[in-house]
Amino acid sequence: MRRLAFLILSLGVLAPTLRAEEYTIAAIRYGTIPQFSTSGLVVGAPAGEKLDIALVFWLVRGGNRNILLDTGFHRQQWIDQYKVTDYIRPDEAVRLAGVEPDEITDIILSHAHWDHMGGIDLFPNATVWIQKDEFAYYMGPAWQRGGQHGGIDPEDLVNLLRRNTQGKLRLIDGDDREILPGIRAFTGARHTYASQYIRVEGTPSYVLASDNCYLYRNLETKTPIPTFEASDHEANVKALERMILLAGAPECVIPGHDPLVFTRFPAQGRIAKIK
Repeated sequence: MRRLAFLILSLGVLAPTLRAEEYTIAAIRYGTIPQFSTSGLVVGAPAGEKLDIALVFWLVRGGNRNILLDTGFHRQQWIDQYKVTDYIRPDEAVRLAGVEPDEITDIILSHAHWDHMGGIDLFPNATVWIQKDEFAYYMGPAWQRGGQHGGIDPEDLVNLLRRNTQGKLRLIDGDDREILPGIRAFTGARHTYASQYIRVEGTPSYVLASDNCYLYRNLETKTPIPTFEASDHEANVKALERMILLAGAPECVIPGHDPLVFTRFPAQGRIAKIK
């Protein structure tokens, strides 16, 4: 009986080490797209309304992991096409946050667009996580008749395929999946074919929405983003509501391109400390 009590006590002492890692979270701004049409971010926004939007990815650190949600991009064609200003290459931006590019252990891709997947080759040691259906669609049907591949850079797909051949690609199969300790992936917002967002558990927990919610305005007015198909608008609004529930509070949902992130959280230069 004493032995049993000792074992129970021992398990009680060890339990905290078995919980999800308590992560830090930083938003890293690597550029700006000036005068972007707000109607491309918020369905029904007034014609002619424009906004300077932040180009952002996120660094999540805990234990022995340095995790990126998305990677930014570095190809000149996109800088020229969108007249990007205040640009710094994502690997240099990560250094500003105190991490070397080869120390990034994992990359979680919210979706396959050029400004989110275009930097995976800058972090050669990372294992990449992407939704299985997102990978399958953009590697195949998107390029067939009737497919949609707007915003997808073929060079990014080549790099993604290469990462797969190196044994450094993980395909996430669906909604509400724990992919790393304390980090869960969720689907249903339909920014792209099978876009995803993540919840980083902790005290408090945070939802990093990426482009599944472009702006605080989407969240606060329950107004959808332009989605993969117009019929997905309702699903996007439901996803916005779900994000708040998952985070526990609206202020713990972090949108993908809102420069207000860098005023609502303590910021130093390009780095905003979310947690």
